[in-house]
Amino acid sequence: MKNKKTLCLLLGLGGIAALSGCAEVTPYWDQHFGETVNLAKAQQTVNPDASRNTDPVAGLDGQSGKAAIDRYHQTFQNPPPPVNVFNIGIGSGR
Repeated sequence: MKNKKTLCLLLGLGGIAALSGCAEVTPYWDQHFGETVNLAKAQQTVNPDASRNTDPVAGLDGQSGKAAIDRYHQTFQNPPPPVNVFNIGIGSGR
C-alpha cells in the first residue's frame, strides 16, 4: 500500500512537471518584441524632423544634379568595362 501511494505521488508530481512545460514562459519577451529593431532604427536616424525642413538643398544646382543623374542612368545602358584585378602590380618591374 505504501509503494502504491509513493508511486501515485511520483506520477502526480511527474504529471505536474510535464504540464508545467506547456505554460507560457515568455510573457516578458512577448511584451517587448520588436523594441530592439525600433531602437536600432531610431539610433540610425540622423534627423527625425527632416521632413519638416522647407529649406532647399544647398550645394548643388539643378543643371549639375541633372548631369549627375544622367551619368548614373547611362551606367546601366553602357556599363563600364570590368577591371582585371589579377594583373594589378604585375609587370611593373620595379
